[in-house]
Amino acid sequence: MTPLDSCIAALRTGPTEEIFKAVEKGTAATVGHKLFTLLYVAPNGKRVKRMYSNMPKEYPVGGYKEIRETEWHKQILGQKKAWVGYNKKDIEWAFFDHELIVSLGCESAMNIPVLYNGRLLGTMNLLDAAGRYKATDPAHCEPFAALLVGPFLDAIAADPDIGT
Repeated sequence: MTPLDSCIAALRTGPTEEIFKAVEKGTAATVGHKLFTLLYVAPNGKRVKRMYSNMPKEYPVGGYKEIRETEWHKQILGQKKAWVGYNKKDIEWAFFDHELIVSLGCESAMNIPVLYNGRLLGTMNLLDAAGRYKATDPAHCEPFAALLVGPFLDAIAADPDIGT
């Protein structure tokens, strides 16, 4: 069974946490990562909320983060394009919490938009050692992101803070 097949099987049977774990495992087998998180974007486009993390101590699930207007956010949230950071300098450029990221041994990153019908629902975020990702890697991860549409829509619809 391929990593994508495993994800599709989890999608058919659930529960949601198992889908997230299958996508984490599938992306690890496909391109690799140390840190894997899933964030959805509130419908107002001004906040994100972490809905999954393979490092819950360092990056806990829940709680909103306000979106700051940066060049990184313009590409991911505005243009709805994947972003690849290749080294520590890129991590420092993109993320306010770059010191924590680097302390975890992550000096490269890939952020893949989760899209549905032209709408950005959130991002799938993979981080690893410097030089891990290539410009062609997002294409290998986009099928996994597509499998997250249903769970992202469910999480957004169930969020009691969604109107704020």
